[in-house]
Formats: sequence, C-alpha cells, structure tokens
Amino acid sequence: MSDRTPLADDRSPRVDPFLEVREKRVGRRPGDAYVRIVRPFEDVFERGTEGDLIATERTVLDRPGWTRTIRRLRTILIGQPISSLREEHERLTKLKALAIFSSDNISSSAYATEEMMRILVLAGIGAITFTMPLTITIAVVLAIVALSYWQTIRAYPGGASSYLVSSDNLGYRAGLVAAAALLIDYTLTVAVSVSAAVAAITSVIPGLLDERVLLAVGIVTLLMLGNLRGVRESGTIFMAPTYLYIVAILGMVAYGLVQRATGTLAPYTPPADWLRAAGGGQALGLLLILRAFSSGAAALTGVEAISDGVPAFKPPEWRNARITLVWAAAIFGLLFLGISYLASSIGVVPDPSEGQTVLSQIARVVVGDGAFFVIIQAATMLVLALAANTAFADFPRLSSFLARDSFMPRQFAFRGERLAFTTGIIALSGLAVLLLVVFGASVTALIPLYTLGVFLAFTLSQTSMVVRWYRRREPGWRRGMVINGLGALTTGVIALIVIESKFLSGAWMVVIAIPLLVLLMTAIRGHYRAVDQALAVARVPGGRRAARAPIVIVPIARLDEPARQALAFANSISDEATAVHVTNDAATAEGIRRQWIDWAGGAELVVIESPYRALIGPLLAYMNVLQRQDPSRPILVVLSEFVPRHWWENLLHNQTALRLKLRLFARRNTIVADVPYHLDAAEADPDAISRR
Repeated sequence: MSDRTPLADDRSPRVDPFLEVREKRVGRRPGDAYVRIVRPFEDVFERGTEGDLIATERTVLDRPGWTRTIRRLRTILIGQPISSLREEHERLTKLKALAIFSSDNISSSAYATEEMMRILVLAGIGAITFTMPLTITIAVVLAIVALSYWQTIRAYPGGASSYLVSSDNLGYRAGLVAAAALLIDYTLTVAVSVSAAVAAITSVIPGLLDERVLLAVGIVTLLMLGNLRGVRESGTIFMAPTYLYIVAILGMVAYGLVQRATGTLAPYTPPADWLRAAGGGQALGLLLILRAFSSGAAALTGVEAISDGVPAFKPPEWRNARITLVWAAAIFGLLFLGISYLASSIGVVPDPSEGQTVLSQIARVVVGDGAFFVIIQAATMLVLALAANTAFADFPRLSSFLARDSFMPRQFAFRGERLAFTTGIIALSGLAVLLLVVFGASVTALIPLYTLGVFLAFTLSQTSMVVRWYRRREPGWRRGMVINGLGALTTGVIALIVIESKFLSGAWMVVIAIPLLVLLMTAIRGHYRAVDQALAVARVPGGRRAARAPIVIVPIARLDEPARQALAFANSISDEATAVHVTNDAATAEGIRRQWIDWAGGAELVVIESPYRALIGPLLAYMNVLQRQDPSRPILVVLSEFVPRHWWENLLHNQTALRLKLRLFARRNTIVADVPYHLDAAEADPDAISRR
C-alpha cells in the first residue's frame, strides 16, 4: 500500500450535487434509448417545485452514537420537530389565546387586592375601607387602557407591540425605551406570578414555606419546557387551569355575595399577632394611598400582551385579538371587583408572614375548609404559575423583533424545532430564576419593581397612537386621538405615581436598568452595523480574485494513523507541506527523525524542542516567525484528531487538538483544517492493523 493516500481517485464515480443517479437504458429498437433518473435518497431529501432539495424530519432526528439518546430525550421533553409549512396550523383560537396572553392579567386578581391592603393596613385596620374605592379606580383605568389597545390592534394588525408602535411614530429611541421597559416587566411577571403561586401552595401546606425558592425554580423549569413545545401546544396545556380559576373564583364570589345578602356569611377573626403587626404606625395620607394604588395597579400588567401577540392568532388576526381583549378585560374586572368587595366586607387582614393569602382567607370564610377550598387554592396556584406564560409568549416574540432590527443578538430571531423562539424562552427562564433567588420568591419584595415598566410602555404606545392619528388623519381620527390621548394621560400619571411612591422601595432599580438596557441594545446594533459594513466591502467582486497558496503545516505528536491521514490530506493540497513536532523528549524526537524519510511521503519535518514543556506556545511562536517571511500568505494548519468510539473515552485523552483549535480561532490570517480519525474505522481496516 502506498504511503501517500490520495485525496481523490480519478476513477471514482461522479458525485451528483442534486442527489440523482442517471442510468442510460437501451430498448429493443435504436430509438428506444432513454435515461432513467433514480433518486435513492428521497427519504432524506424531498424535491421542491423548482427541483430544490427539502430536508425531511429524518435529517433532524437521525443522530449517531450517544447523541441519539440526547435526541430521544429532547423529543420526549419538547416533542417532534414541526415543519415551517405547518406554521399556519399552529395559530391560536380565541379560547387558547385567552389562556396564553391573558393569564397574567386575569391571575393578578389573586394578589392585587392583597398588595393594596398590605399598604393600607400600615395606617391601621380602619384604612382597609379604602380598598374598594381604589379597586373601582383601577377598574376604570383598565377600561381606558383596554379601549386604547383595542384601537392600536386595528392600526397594527401585524403586531401592536409598544416597541413597534413607538418606533414607527416616535423614533427608534422611544421604541427602545418601550422595549427595555417591557423586557424588564416580562421578567418580573414570571418572578411575581410564580412567587404568588408558591404562596398559594404554602397557604395550604405551611411546612413548604422554607422551600419556596426551590418550588419557584421548579415551576419556572416546567414552564420553560412547556413553552419549548410550541405556542399551540402550550395553549392546550395551559387552557384548563385558566378556565378552572375563572369558574372557581366567580363561583366563590357569587356564593359569597349571596351569603352577604342573606346575612349567612361566617364570622372572621384574624389572629391577634396580625392585628398587633397592623398597629397603624403610619398616617393615612395621600402618599400612602398612592402607594396602595400603585401596588394594586400591578393588576393591569398583561393588558398589552394580546396586542403584542396579534400575529399568533388565527385569521383574521386583528379581529380575533380585539374580541379576546374584550373578554380578558371583562373577566378580570369581575374577578378583581368581586374579590375586593368580599375582602372589604369580611374585614380580612393580610398575613404579615405571607403564609396565608387574602384570597385563601376569603375562601375559608365563604366555602370553609372542604373540597371547594382545595379546588380554589389549586386553581389559584396553577393559574398563577401559568400566568408567567404570558411573559413566555411575549418576551421571546419581542426579542425576535429586536433581533430582526439588530438590537439584540440574532439568535433571538430564529425559531426552534417547534416553531417557538427557543433562545428567548431560555433567556427569560434564566433571568426569572435569578430574580427568584435574589428576592427569595417573595411577592411583597418583588412588587415594588413591578408595574413601572409596563406603565411606561403603555404611555409610549398610547402617545404614539396620538401622533399617528394626528399625522395620518384617517377616518375617525378625532375620536381616536381622544381615546388614545386619555389612555396616554392616565398611564403616564400612574407611571409617575409608581416612581414617586415606590422609588426607594425598589423602583429605582428599574429606573436605572431601562437606560442601561437601551445603551446595551444600541451598542449591539452598532456592532452589527460595523460588521456588516466591513463584510459588505469584502463581498464586492473586483474581477476574479485568486488567493495566494497557503503555508501548510501539520502538527504531529507521534507517527500513527491519525498523523498519516492528516499528512496525506496536506500533501494533496500542497507540495510544500511541513510537519511540526514539538517535544521536550530528545529521544522521542530522534526516533521520529529516523523513521521520517520512509514514512512521510516527501513532507518536510521540523522538530521544535520545548525545554519548558509547553506545546501550544512554541508552535504559535513558530507560526508567527514563519509568516513574517511572507505576511501575505495565510497559514493552513492541518490538525489530526483522534475520535474514540464512546463519548466517555474523551476523558482519557488530553484533547490537545481541541485546545489548539480554540487558540487558532482568534489568530489572524490562519485557516484550520480538522482531519478526524475514527477508531472504529481503524479497527475495521485490516491493512491498518497489519501495519502496527
């Protein structure tokens, strides 16, 4: 067998790039000759209408060796890949869209009343009477905001995100402020909703209070996996808990109202230590009322989610989104008003330790400790956990818009195998887990950071609509300006109230984070623009451009089959290939020199002694000196890499080739060719065994 293995054989059959085999056939008569086209790889690549190759599901699922197990596990967790051709079938009906996009808004009724009462009770038990007036005020704001977004959805049927609307009418800087505010708000939505879900669990099982962070992280992980399965399937998964919560709470409220009207409502007596904790240490002034209002206004988060997700609806998208928005606002309004009314009527006192929620106390008074109470708590826990799904639906979609415009890493713009924005889902999960760990999964600790971002986005979006109506003067523009102007004024005032009342409690973090995030996104786009300009110059053809022949070197550690294969490849592309052996063992180097003439097939051998026992440093220094002789020529480094049969066998080898590739990656004017050598192929080759 020749020492030099040729890269290609002239007698090898022609390789057809279109994966077709053409067989010439001759019939019985001279005119019967024809060519038969055989496509033996149709199970791997189908044919498009223009003859293009279309990859089948097999190209994704077929994996060699140990990666097959990983692929199967991934399929079990997130499902089979979905073709892009089925994207239309993945659109949402109104029932599923309500569960996905409105679960945050609807579920916030479970804790919004409580967060208001926690602030009011600082002025004493009597201050709780302000709960109902504040609830009515928030319900009026809800109607204004919902009506404003009802118009925005029609104006932007392709997606009415505050980022898109603000960028279109106020410029990209205003759009980035809205986007930064929403990204922060969506992350907080996950943290607050999951923390509230854990609070519902600990209300039933107090012994789990010390494990609430661990429980919260587990819920976020389950939500991440559910959303990685795709938008439509996540809607199917999360639809039942949302509607169970709606039915359970409306049933409890109706039953409680009947008891209230008939005078059969059970008495309520809060523990004495709760009353002592609510001793009225603060005066009931305007600032305290505004703080309570801003805490309750957290209930309005999620109203914009439907407008952000318009493209996910079934056609006609804008009409279905509008109907869903009306449903969501009406359902939330009924739940919020009912819970606040019962809480005020019963005289519920918030638990200072957060062990018992206000909603669980209401349920115990109205329905007792029986099965219905357990159903209410289970439904509340589930819907609060799944309320975070609103953020999982909108954060990745908003990130994809930003990535499309080069304001975020481009990985965020690509859909995964299940037509979900995988990178955005994983990033949101990681950020939410960080918040849960830092703030101990406490709703009360997280609420001060909440609402500011969403009301800032509300204000920018509605202001943008006012500008749009004024500029375009479309039919109904005067009425539209009034509605959106009222929405902008209302949400703007609330944003100022949140800043004023919660700045020192934690809102200052959001105030600082928004401009920092805007600067980061601006810097990302600056990087992409600089790279695109540099690459655009390189793409301009200036006639036929011939590259200079590279300097070819082959680092070798020993004379073995992997080195032989790498040298054969190097010799096939250059007559001046050089083998380089770096060693600190003179005896080993001398042995390689003696065998080299009969072994190498004409390539030069350079031995570099390394008395300091380093391998990569001397090799890189040699390359630097070599290239100085002719800086215009690139260096091609041909690496031989041994690939064992089992993944765990990699732990038994020092991975020098891998480490060298990582170092060479950043070196200018350097090309790396990796020549893998598989052990199973060597064992199947009798010639290789006989040469040993």
